[in-house]
Amino acid sequence: MRSRLLVIVCVLVGLLAMGLGLPLALSSSRAAQQELFIDRLTDTIYFASRAQRPITEDTAAGLAAELARYDEVYGVSVTIVDRAGQVVAASRAQPPELDADGLDRVQVALASRRSAAPPLIMPWDSRPLVLAEPVLVDGEARGAAVTVSPTGALRASELRVWSLVVALVLAAVGVGVLVALPLTRWILRPVRRLDEGTGRVTRAVLAGRPAEAVSDGSGPPELRHLTLSFDRMAESVGQALSTQRAFVADASHQLRNPLTALRLRLSNLDGHVDAAAAEQHVAALEEAERLSGVLDGLLDLARAERDAGVDRHADTPLDPAVDDRLEAWRPLAEHTGLRLLRGGVRGLRGRIAPGGIETVLDAVLDNAVKFTPEGGTVTVTVRPVRGEPARVEIAVLDTGPGMAPDELERATDRFWRSPAQNNVDGSGLGLAIAARTVELAGGTLVLELPPGGGLKVVAKLVRTGPVPTP
Repeated sequence: MRSRLLVIVCVLVGLLAMGLGLPLALSSSRAAQQELFIDRLTDTIYFASRAQRPITEDTAAGLAAELARYDEVYGVSVTIVDRAGQVVAASRAQPPELDADGLDRVQVALASRRSAAPPLIMPWDSRPLVLAEPVLVDGEARGAAVTVSPTGALRASELRVWSLVVALVLAAVGVGVLVALPLTRWILRPVRRLDEGTGRVTRAVLAGRPAEAVSDGSGPPELRHLTLSFDRMAESVGQALSTQRAFVADASHQLRNPLTALRLRLSNLDGHVDAAAAEQHVAALEEAERLSGVLDGLLDLARAERDAGVDRHADTPLDPAVDDRLEAWRPLAEHTGLRLLRGGVRGLRGRIAPGGIETVLDAVLDNAVKFTPEGGTVTVTVRPVRGEPARVEIAVLDTGPGMAPDELERATDRFWRSPAQNNVDGSGLGLAIAARTVELAGGTLVLELPPGGGLKVVAKLVRTGPVPTP
């Protein structure tokens, strides 16, 4: 936008300078040509009067010498012709050839009419100035005096004037640019702050932190008002999102006590329910357990978004958290007949809030252990990302059934569950919590289908340390 404003200013200043300079240059050219025209016209009339006797008496020797002398001094060719167009006297042995305009002027002179002013001669026009005046004897045109004046000096003078005008136009454009630079910077400062502040405001709002104000009181009044409106909007959005998070967290927390009491009451009814209603009693217990899992997931998600704004750019060593989660999940994995393996590079560090790696691995390992059949393998790999020197990835690869390709993008949506896995316990919040935790740390979480089958969940984080030497 700044470039477009500068172009507009340059065009306007250039047009203004040309609007003032072009008439000035044309006026200067016309004045110089008019001066030359009057001077040459006076000389031509003089030679026409001097040619009256030579034409009538047919004695042009003295006139020819005078014409030659004039030509020698001023470089202007002079030719006297009779009514038939025959040369009576000339300043040169070979008079210059006349173009169509010159021949027309001679015919006008032979018709007893005066030469009219020629059209404006521009600096790039190399035509000579041709004038023809009638030689009148007793009021009758008996011949014509023709002068052919070179216009090199005139065109050189005009060229200097035109060059000066062009230089002034360019100087005006340059001055306009120098004046427009701070002006456009002042005009666009609120726009630039809006552009830069949008990303900061988005990150701050999502992280639950107060948004940095965009308005700094500079710029045109209209744009200042726009930045103030943007700040109010960002504050309102932040408050609305904080209120939403607080509501989810508070509602989930407050529902746990009634839900716990409900589960306890349903458990106490065990053995006291009629046999016909026993199946409904079991189903009620299962729904209470599922609801308890959903509330736990909502609390974890609200906690992840709340805590992400606190030291979310911490420089965190990855090995302790990965080893801790592997040891925590190993008993359950071995109990279900799975092998839990660790691979990759040790000693890497990543940018994520404290406890973030544990949250991600708990959510991903829970799904991996849950859906991998007996005898399968779950491998956790930590390594720097090839081709991305500032990234490190934590990948969990299982040998389970995997997912359909069109389900990979939806797997991190809240409460989404694959239609093929509706019979497995779960709330549909695990991968959403993991993805949100990684996203708030400036990373990405992606799901892939490896060639050998299964599912691979990769959390890519910003690497904060060098790659250890093997």
